[in-house]
Amino acid sequence: MSVGRDKSRLPAPEEALPGRPQRVPVAGAHAVLGTALEPPFPGMAFAMFGMGCFWGAEKLFWQAAGVHSTAVGYAGGTTANPSYQEVCSGLTGHAEVVRVAFDPQLTSYEALLRLFWENHDPTQGMRQGHDVGTQYRSAIYCYDAAQRSCAEVSRDRFQKVLTKAGYGAITTEIRGAPAFYYAEDYHQQYLAKNPAGYCGSGGTGVSCPVGVAS
Repeated sequence: MSVGRDKSRLPAPEEALPGRPQRVPVAGAHAVLGTALEPPFPGMAFAMFGMGCFWGAEKLFWQAAGVHSTAVGYAGGTTANPSYQEVCSGLTGHAEVVRVAFDPQLTSYEALLRLFWENHDPTQGMRQGHDVGTQYRSAIYCYDAAQRSCAEVSRDRFQKVLTKAGYGAITTEIRGAPAFYYAEDYHQQYLAKNPAGYCGSGGTGVSCPVGVAS
């Protein structure tokens, strides 16, 4: 089905792969933080970001202060419980994402947004660097109205400094958090398990204004 298909175009619902009801099994504990990989996370809040290949994105957030747990997966598309190969086909509509469980007493959503904006190029549409396809799009999936407001304000403020630096329009998808489907276990904390592994993360070199959502 995907032979010759333009992977930079989101599939229509009738084109999407059907998926399956079975969830992908994952390890019980985070390979770096030692915390649980699956909820519940009492007292924690969630954030979800797509910023290209999820391997480097996850490492960025598990290293951040106040982060309790991270997991990589697929979100924003149609196919239920997709495989990595299916996501790569361009026929699921999903983005590669990292879901972050963080302690709001120790860090803020705004601090996570700053990491998001500064560590990829949000102006590239359906790609990130050499990685091309809908799965690599920039996305912020928000868990409540407050997060959405913060995301939109931060986008508008960052756009101003990006424009001054010669960059084009931000293409980041911002919407309510859709279903999160765990990626296969070998993708979880990939760069901890494979220290010399590929990491496509890289920012524009432009600093996001402090207090992005204030």
